[in-house]
Amino acid sequence: MSVSLRLSRGGSKKRPYYKVVVANSRSPRDGAYLEQVGTYNPLLAKDDANRVRLVEDRVRYWLGVGAQPTDRVARMLDKAGIKERTPTVNPAKGEPGKKAKERAEDRAKKIAEAEEAKREAEEAAVAAAAAPAAEEAPAEEAAAEQAEG
Repeated sequence: MSVSLRLSRGGSKKRPYYKVVVANSRSPRDGAYLEQVGTYNPLLAKDDANRVRLVEDRVRYWLGVGAQPTDRVARMLDKAGIKERTPTVNPAKGEPGKKAKERAEDRAKKIAEAEEAKREAEEAAVAAAAAPAAEEAPAEEAAAEQAEG
């Protein structure tokens, strides 16, 4: 029989209260358990002494006979100094997915194209502003010839 240290939920709707229990890993979350070894009240402040209460010698006994704590209970045991937990590292946790990366690349490409088009338009406007002053006289002569013709 595989045994686990896990949380069993109690309390009313939106007011959770958990028992830290030793249970058969195949039994339901709030089903039968072998022994209650502590409590956890998430509504209390994090620095409150009554937030997590554990019967340390029973927890050590069950860990000694092979009980496996769930991740949340392992965090509590680590904080209480009963069993050290190696932190898990997920470097890709905050990284966007494949489609989000593609959308970001497309957006960056469109922004770059828009900036380039804007820069070309500004250059053309500057060139057009400089060119008519130089070409203004021949343009007036051509307009006068067409009016006479």
